[in-house]
Amino acid sequence: QVQLVESGGGLVQAGGSLRLSCAASQGTYNRDVMGWFRQAPGKEREFVACIKGSGLSTYNHDSVKGRFTISRDNAKNTVYLQMNSLNPEDTAVYYCAAVNSPVLRTRPFEYDYWGQGTQVTVSS
Repeated sequence: QVQLVESGGGLVQAGGSLRLSCAASQGTYNRDVMGWFRQAPGKEREFVACIKGSGLSTYNHDSVKGRFTISRDNAKNTVYLQMNSLNPEDTAVYYCAAVNSPVLRTRPFEYDYWGQGTQVTVSS
């Protein structure tokens, strides 16, 4: 069982930055694709970014390209989401997720493990 714990959320003004972290509890982490998703009130959970176990391949949703960067430190079993140029539309609960997969995954049902989420609020 993989346990994921997110941190780093908070309140930030439009144009600001935050860095989210997701710490994984388990050793198979290095083979796992890690993803970030977000869910705003009244909306479905949506894909944000994902990264392969090696860290050499990533994919971002078009809405965050050029603003968000996903990365990972396998020595620390941690994945990060650096969020720059935030706007109010980025306000949501952000979740990290993991799946043992050789290819990148972008749909929530493809992931096996989820964190509890961290709130990001961007004020205008």
